[in-house]
Amino acid sequence: MVQHPPRPDDASGAGPSPRPSRNPYRAILAVPGALTFSLAALVARLPMSMLGIGTILMLQGIYGEYALAGRVAAVLIVVQAVCSPQIARLVDRTGQRRVMLPLLATTVLGLSGLVLCAVLRAPEWTLYAFAALAGATQGSYGSMSRARWNHVLADPRRLHTAFSLESAFDELVFVVGPALATLLATGVAPPAGLLVPLVAVLVGGAWFLSQRATEPPARPAEPGVRTRSALRSPGMVVLAVVFVAMGSALGASDVATIAFAEERGQQGTAGLVLGIFATGSLVAGLLYGARSWVAALWRRFVVGIVVLALGTTLFLVVTTLPALAAVMFVTGFAIAPTLINGNALVQNLVPPHQLTEGLAWVGTSLGIGVSVGSSVAGARIDAAGAHAGFEVVVASALLAVVLVLAAVRTLRRGADRQDLAPAH
Repeated sequence: MVQHPPRPDDASGAGPSPRPSRNPYRAILAVPGALTFSLAALVARLPMSMLGIGTILMLQGIYGEYALAGRVAAVLIVVQAVCSPQIARLVDRTGQRRVMLPLLATTVLGLSGLVLCAVLRAPEWTLYAFAALAGATQGSYGSMSRARWNHVLADPRRLHTAFSLESAFDELVFVVGPALATLLATGVAPPAGLLVPLVAVLVGGAWFLSQRATEPPARPAEPGVRTRSALRSPGMVVLAVVFVAMGSALGASDVATIAFAEERGQQGTAGLVLGIFATGSLVAGLLYGARSWVAALWRRFVVGIVVLALGTTLFLVVTTLPALAAVMFVTGFAIAPTLINGNALVQNLVPPHQLTEGLAWVGTSLGIGVSVGSSVAGARIDAAGAHAGFEVVVASALLAVVLVLAAVRTLRRGADRQDLAPAH
């Protein structure tokens, strides 16, 4: 059996242990360095909730075209999704700080160029070029933060709580980000919605990478041994495909909600409605992570996908913004637990030295889905209005159900493996 070095949460040293906290979140944040790196990662991941909607609002406000806005946002998200796992593989082999510091500077350059080209109404290809540059170099601070939790925590139950906290942080930025981007883009100036994420990725990324004590050790590839992709696991392929469909539903929701609010002359409230959507997910994630679960992890993941799809069907019948916000709040309760379970499944599906890459593939798949959903929904909205966008949401969510049910045996077989990581 492989012997692991002691982790910060392992009991060591003389003297009585401090009385454990009844609050599981307070307990994990008391681990040395955990609070600092998790807060830094929270700031660094704020752009993931603002770049899509901020780009759409900026370009729609300047050029007056949802289709163009959706295409540029899709390029940014797709390129990020494609490159993020490759960056994660380098991070696993070389280390977070060594890989991400030069990429951080390039990301800032790409976002700055995108804003400048839009303001100057530069040729359309320049928008795609800088969007691609920004997307290709961002990496995934969420997956790197989860990898740090895996490094500093030994108890699987505490790791379940940590992953739940990470998903709650993801939802928190989706509560704050869209509303802030919408407020700035519609109340100040169209490009203003991208200025905050530009600052956040610079400050948060530099702060996160400065935390050396909790950085997982690099795992260089053995000479002459070719490292296989994490996607060689059939279970990981299932996760990736299902998350593409789930991401498509979420991406289409963003664009359809913006168009729905604009049709009613209340575009400024779109970010608030999307924030309420994320709030439901945030609450569910915190509640879900505060307790242990007996049901199999793969089964909880399947149930979450089905419940999410059922909730999205209600989007088709709403006719007012308050009704849409209420439906989104309730439907949001299925998002965070599903993401938590999906990320936890990765630990059972890939070897420890590929954890960051595996987690990045989950985020990548979600990002690809978001870009596809936003682009398809944007085209449908231009042709037939906001409710056509919600039809894309429902179709994507139902596709996720079909995919996960068709592959449930493969997912179960992979998740039941005990030789890679402990189940939660």
